[in-house]
Amino acid sequence: MYRLMVADLDSPSYFVAAAAVELGFFREEGVDTELVRDFGAINGPEAMRDGTLHFFGGPAYAATRAFPAWKGAKLLCALSQYAYWFLAVRADLDIKRGDIDALKGLRLSASPPWPILSLKYLLTEAGLDLERDKVQLVPARPGAQWHQGHVGIAAIQEGVADGYWGNGMRVALGEKLGVAKLHLDLRRGDGPPGARFYNFAALTASERFIAEHPEAAAGAVRAIVKTQKALAADPSLAAGIGERIFPADEAPLIAELIRRDTPFYQAHITREAVDGLNKFAVAIGLVSEPVPYDALVATQFRDLWNS
Repeated sequence: MYRLMVADLDSPSYFVAAAAVELGFFREEGVDTELVRDFGAINGPEAMRDGTLHFFGGPAYAATRAFPAWKGAKLLCALSQYAYWFLAVRADLDIKRGDIDALKGLRLSASPPWPILSLKYLLTEAGLDLERDKVQLVPARPGAQWHQGHVGIAAIQEGVADGYWGNGMRVALGEKLGVAKLHLDLRRGDGPPGARFYNFAALTASERFIAEHPEAAAGAVRAIVKTQKALAADPSLAAGIGERIFPADEAPLIAELIRRDTPFYQAHITREAVDGLNKFAVAIGLVSEPVPYDALVATQFRDLWNS
């Protein structure tokens, strides 16, 4: 039995990986896999390094924490294309969506360490100086267990932040509660030029696992591609999965979030995506220099990306 974990279980960002197990596509490919229902952002990369976890669905840069400069880990395929980060602001703020200057003087919540670093990088790239423009970055408190959907929302409700940085589920919950509204959607072109290439969701495995279990790695890629196609054809499939693995207030939202994101459900990893990822990783200190495409991506599976 293989084990798969995602960075945030109750998030649409990595949903394809969880759905590939829940819909039976891993099993169909002969890769008997268990979905570990835990908050993978805490120890997923380390578990993969230690061999107790075989597949990790999360940010394409995540492995660098346990595999410096990705050495010893490879990206098997993309779960979806482009950076999936959003910035929501208080619903009562009279500001135009996408207006970076309107963020001056605001308090913005983000989870440490990487999300808050990525938000700081975005704001700097957009021309803001945090000190000069009086933008405060407020570290978010983690949610209970793996339930992270209300992280950020709580910061607004408690009066410690005017906005929050996170995934699509957090924005959707904030909108549903009337607490927040969408301000930036990197995937769809908001933010400074090139922001959509900061990151993407990927399925990662260790090089040791790939070498010892190449057929399982290949089967995992095929399972992801099948899942992407199945969700694109019928986003309502997400509803049943959401009822099983999401908190009750999030489950009704997932099918619409998946329907919205299916145009980005493609498994290929382009050189442009890796170039953007490298630039971002160097800028926030994850790597000291860009890592070559072939050293980062498991290119032996590239023919499966469009199968």
